[in-house]
Amino acid sequence: MPSPLAPAGRTARPPADTRPAVTVVSGFWRTATMAVARTLLAADPTLLIVRHDLDGVRDGSVHRIVRDGSGIVEDVRVELTLGCVSCTLREDVLPSLARLATDRPGRDIVLVLPEVIEPEAVAAACRHCRVGDTTIDDLVRFDSYVTVVAAEHLLDGLASTDDLVHLGIHAASDDHRALADVIARQIEYADTVVLWGESGGDSFDTHRLGVLLHRMAPWAVHLRAGDQPIIDASWLAARLRHTARHRPETPDVLTRGIEGYTLGVHEPVADCGVVSAVFRARRPLHPGRLQAAAGSLTAEALRSRGHIWLASQPDTVIGWESAGGGLGLRTLGPWLTAVPDAEWEQTTAQRRLAAAMEWDPYYGDRHQHLVFVGIDLDPAELHRRLVWCLLTDAELADGEAAWRTLPDPFAGC
Repeated sequence: MPSPLAPAGRTARPPADTRPAVTVVSGFWRTATMAVARTLLAADPTLLIVRHDLDGVRDGSVHRIVRDGSGIVEDVRVELTLGCVSCTLREDVLPSLARLATDRPGRDIVLVLPEVIEPEAVAAACRHCRVGDTTIDDLVRFDSYVTVVAAEHLLDGLASTDDLVHLGIHAASDDHRALADVIARQIEYADTVVLWGESGGDSFDTHRLGVLLHRMAPWAVHLRAGDQPIIDASWLAARLRHTARHRPETPDVLTRGIEGYTLGVHEPVADCGVVSAVFRARRPLHPGRLQAAAGSLTAEALRSRGHIWLASQPDTVIGWESAGGGLGLRTLGPWLTAVPDAEWEQTTAQRRLAAAMEWDPYYGDRHQHLVFVGIDLDPAELHRRLVWCLLTDAELADGEAAWRTLPDPFAGC
């Protein structure tokens, strides 16, 4: 209904959002992420660039550095909390953003994350942590999460078998993440992915990296920059700032499938050698055969993700992700078919809708949904190996009580 104060024939405009817009920039290669940040600053010298320097982390501190077009505005030493970089950032980032928004109103912010920090962790803190008596969303508007990828190092990073502890860059004493996992999650959480620079090969190699990134994060906007001698700062800023691409309600990558969101695209025909293969099935997986095949399933894929159900654990959704050849499994909660009807309301409406759309009279909402992305993958062979892991007709006929007694090497994952 038009406001009584609005001119006749016009509807009242919503009030302008005066909160500073925050663009969160992540990426494992500092040179590339800072190149993007400096380019944005060149286009708008009033921007506040906030980053945390970890060079002194082994001495027990990090430095919070804030700069704008005139130079360094702040350089503050922040003591580590419990020896944990992630904990320290969680306690420092949000209060710093709130203070900057209050003390320097009207100035947008670019938050550059340290290379080992995953943007999803920052987004989770923004959803659940308060700053004093208010929420951070009352003070700033998180506009976009941008991940910058260095073309020269991407393939080596995704294929790496190193973990952060081995490299000496872990965020805490109990940080056992693999390098490839961190890079993959940074790419997958982004709403905008920037491929920066060129690969060490020719233009074909760089184009192939672009295809790979599209397959890894088909939901993101993809850009190329830094591959020309002169960078058009205004062009890049127009595509990275004030885009309103961030959707805080979007689930994390492992729960995308059960929530009904796109988990990946099925592109079994290679494009520049890049293949993306989606596997879906209703039957449960045999735990023993899956363990036997796991190495071959993950060895050739640069990234795989999704969820499975094991015959030996028929009530539980198990998240699956691999990068760098390693496989990680974690519990994502119960299948809805194992939950009393009265408790369904405790799940999201999106999850209930996704389950109802594909409900099976026998299996309920239980199913396999995996995506494999890699170079020179054989999708037919991959499908054959996965089908081999499913229960046979005879095993299926034994019933759920018998499935639960199968030897389970994944028990307790």
